[in-house]
Amino acid sequence: MPCRTDSQSLTTIWMAILGTLIVTLLPAAAHAVPSFARQTGVACEACHTVFPELTHFGRLFKANGYVLDTRTQVKDVNAERQEMLSLASLPPLSLMIQASYTQLATPLPDAAGHGAAQNGVAAVPQQVSLFYAGKIAPNLGAFLQLTYENDSGTIGIDNADIRYAKNILLPDDQSLIYGLSLNNNPTVQDLWNSTPAFGFPYAASNSAPGSPYATQIDGTRGQDVAGITAYALWNESVYGELGLYRSAKQGTASPLDSTTPGGVLASSAPYWRVAYERNWGAHSLEAGLYGATFKIYPDFGQGFGQALRGPSDRYRDVAYDLQYQYVGDLHLFTLTATHIAEKQTLDATLTAGMSSQARNELNTTRAFATYYYQRKVGGTAGVFRTSGSTDALIAPHSPDTAGWVMEVNYMPWLNTKFGIQYTAFSKYSGLGSNYDMAGRNAKDNNTLYLLAWLSY
Repeated sequence: MPCRTDSQSLTTIWMAILGTLIVTLLPAAAHAVPSFARQTGVACEACHTVFPELTHFGRLFKANGYVLDTRTQVKDVNAERQEMLSLASLPPLSLMIQASYTQLATPLPDAAGHGAAQNGVAAVPQQVSLFYAGKIAPNLGAFLQLTYENDSGTIGIDNADIRYAKNILLPDDQSLIYGLSLNNNPTVQDLWNSTPAFGFPYAASNSAPGSPYATQIDGTRGQDVAGITAYALWNESVYGELGLYRSAKQGTASPLDSTTPGGVLASSAPYWRVAYERNWGAHSLEAGLYGATFKIYPDFGQGFGQALRGPSDRYRDVAYDLQYQYVGDLHLFTLTATHIAEKQTLDATLTAGMSSQARNELNTTRAFATYYYQRKVGGTAGVFRTSGSTDALIAPHSPDTAGWVMEVNYMPWLNTKFGIQYTAFSKYSGLGSNYDMAGRNAKDNNTLYLLAWLSY
């Protein structure tokens, strides 16, 4: 039977917290890139605590479609004085470079089974990204990322968020922002750093083992789908969003068929989001819910070749998130937390003999606290856990993986970050020791990660 030890109790706790916050906090009466700063004429600290975490102003800038612009424009209007063109004198381009070094507590076994892989991996660069980030036309803006990654040696489309937004002033000094987002990663369009796409850790090693299991909404479908969502933000407080996603794979021949790697969505995947934010002085507090349902014709990477009809697998993700933020002149503090509960109905996988049961669960919980002094020295510490059902074919020892992360950063300038990150595992793939039945322990995956992150 599926394991349900964590999901129900955590759901009850999160619903109680959310309900309390919404009742007590009702009103009484972007990822960081320098092109946004160039476009707006405002320093990075207006939109970010420390990049890439957004402030309240940064969240409003994103919701408004990235279009705030103080530069000289090339403009044109028609006979009715309607704006037909508004081009910046310079395109909003930025460059990001990450270089890193990774050291594991114990080297990983090599792929050929002849011993251990080399430990101490230098990645120079680990990643290079080119961004178009800013205004395209009146009410239309974009965050587009093109990335080279050293592990694949290829350049490809990374996160993308293209927005059309309108802002309406309502009576009694209230406001309504509404718009559409065309994006390729569920939650990349979200305004808070408590959701997966732009949540901590903001950078991680690609040569170290992370959690072996992840829910669909937690990055699994990033750059694998395309969706359009409609959103509204009332009075800078109440946020709602609805949308649909379809498979939209990169580097894969079209039309998609039974041999498509990673599987194909059987139908449009609905996405939803609600959140409430309260701001007072230097403080802000947000509580929300988000989720999606994915029906997938699976592919197991070995020529499974199921026809795109008949049984499919269904993943229903429901998540809760919380973010508290204090932005002072000297001190900055942020607390983020999320819990994702995924219900899996694996009709196709069971039929193919690739799972031992039709229904499984997968749950992920993360909580992190961040502190910086004068936006120069600071860091983040927190815990993570993945838990769920034991399945003899998918997760024979259960997917339980848990540990903690600590990161210390120094920022000599607002667009330059040097960091030391340490990740420690207390459990991996359900066990603390001998989890691979070849003598490897969870603590062997403990990772020291050094990072230089430059944006220009």
